[in-house]
This record gives sequence, C-alpha cells and structure tokens, in this order.
Amino acid sequence: MRQPDLEVIERVLAGETAAFELLVRQYQQEIYRLAYRMTRNAEDAKDLAQEAFVAAYRSLGSFRGQSRFSTWLYRIAMNLCLNHLKSATRQDPSEVDGTLADLRADSLAALLTDERDRAVAEAIETLPPQQKATLTLRVHQGLSHKEIAEVLDCSEGTAKANYFHAVRALQRKLQAFQEAE
Repeated sequence: MRQPDLEVIERVLAGETAAFELLVRQYQQEIYRLAYRMTRNAEDAKDLAQEAFVAAYRSLGSFRGQSRFSTWLYRIAMNLCLNHLKSATRQDPSEVDGTLADLRADSLAALLTDERDRAVAEAIETLPPQQKATLTLRVHQGLSHKEIAEVLDCSEGTAKANYFHAVRALQRKLQAFQEAE
C-alpha cells in the first residue's frame, strides 16, 4: 500500500529528498499521458512530464494541501503543456497519427477505425487550447469539473462551458466524417 501523498511531501520537505521518487512513480504515467494527449508527440510529452516533476519538486514548499497533490501536479503539467502549445508551431494534422502506414492493406475495419481515430485527433487539435485542455482533463484524466477548474485556474462554470463548447465543436467537425461512413 502506498503512503498518502501528504506524508511523502512532509518527508521530502523534512530533508528526505529521495522520497520524492515515490510521487514520481505514482504519477509518472498519468502526467506523461496528459502531456501526450495535449501535444500528440511522445518526445515532447516525455520532456514536459519531466519538467512538470522538476517544477513540482522545486515548488513543493508552496503546496498548501487545499486540493489533492494530483490536482496540483496536473495544474503544473497543464500549464507547461499550454505554454508549449503556444510557443510551438502547429503540427500538421496529417502527422498526428502515423499508424496508418502500419496497417495491413487488406484490413478495411482497421482502416476505418484508424481513419475515425485520426479524424477525432485532428478535430481535437483544432480546438482552442483551453477547450482542448478541459476535454483532455475530463475525458482522459477523469477529473471533475471542479478539479478541472482548480487545474486551469478558472471557475467551475467556465470549466463546464469549455467542456460543453469543446464537445459541440467536435460534434460539428466529426459530423461530416460520420455521414461519409
């Protein structure tokens, strides 16, 4: 059974810096997945996840415990991802998912599934950053609207509105794909 996060944080702040590794192991995959879903690039996601843990370690003394540690860490990671997306040139949507080349030519079902996945990924890439972040945190990370509001430093109503607008935008963008099937 793992130690509660607050106990580990107290150990780190008391000078047992190696205990931070417990937090890294606990959240490493989640933070990587969050960064990957935001950037759609494995190397960028790896770098951003590492930056998130470095930033969390450096700022651990400012963690007040008013929210869960995971929510605080998601906020750090999400801010890094949003900053990365603002500064990076937009990725060509045709490069979002390279798995099409790996498919067997005779597999129509696999082709349709990949095309649908690519259409969804391309549609998500076109969302404004706040909507993309809200959608990612809600759908892929399973956060509540309240937790999303904490991560993105906005009101719960804004988080709900961003999610609603993201879903509506995706529905509109994917309608043409669904009609073509």
